[in-house]
Order: sequence, then structure tokens, then C-alpha cells
Amino acid sequence: MATALKINGKQHQVDLPDDVPLLWVLRDEVGLTGTKFGCGVAACGACTVHIDGEAVRSCQVALSDVWGDVTTIEGIGSPDAMAAIQQAWVDHQVAQCGYCQSGQIMQAAALLAENPAPSDTDIDDAMQGNLCRCGTYPRIRAAIHDAASKLKEA
Repeated sequence: MATALKINGKQHQVDLPDDVPLLWVLRDEVGLTGTKFGCGVAACGACTVHIDGEAVRSCQVALSDVWGDVTTIEGIGSPDAMAAIQQAWVDHQVAQCGYCQSGQIMQAAALLAENPAPSDTDIDDAMQGNLCRCGTYPRIRAAIHDAASKLKEA
């Protein structure tokens, strides 16, 4: 049965079983490979996307359970027009191996949308479900603070 999804502002029709995880719809059907597979059990955050602005683990959201518009890392900015959080990631050289970074950025973007001036504790609490095997947590926190200040100036 065909399912209509709005992803990054564009309508998509997919003809897949209702129980297919959103992650695989995004990567295999729609071709948006910025969202990564990490663990498959929502424990690492690599597959984080937004549904109606809420950060969710796409590996655990079935196609039939998608309740609103989906935004992926490709939808918040591009190399030519980066979102403030993406630019802060570059400025602070957050990425080391980079595998978890799209999920980290999507979680951070959701945090800043909800709390435009987060404390260290707010950041730690919001980001605790996103794992970075390289341990760039201090740079992640610094980048989030930097993006928050830039968004405040804008």
C-alpha cells in the first residue's frame, strides 16, 4: 500500500510494508543517506531525525507510525547554506570519525528549537542518548553553546 510522506519539505510516495523502519525508507527508498544506521535499537542516536520538530530514532519508527513531516540532516542545511548548528560543528571541529554526527546535529537542533539558551546540564541531558565513540563530547557542548549564541544574535 502506498504511503505519502513529507520529507524535507517534499512529498514522497513509497510502496512498502507498514512495519518498515523509517530509517530504511529514508536511506533505501528516498536516497537520503545522511541518516545513519548505528545500533538498530534506538540506543545510539545515529539515526536521529525530526518528526514535526521532535527528535526521534528513525530505526524504531515504523512507516505506519510516522505522524508528521520528517526532517533529516539534509533538510536543515547544505554545504552552501549551513544551519547555525552545522556551522558551529565545523567551527569547533566536532567530527572526528563523523559517523554519529548527523544524529548528534539533529538532536542538538531539536534542543535549540525547544531551549534557545541551554545550560551545560540541559545539553548533557538532551544529548545523553547520542553516543560518540570518539568522545568529542566537550566539542559537541561547545558547538551547541556557539550555535545558541549565534541564533540569539540573528
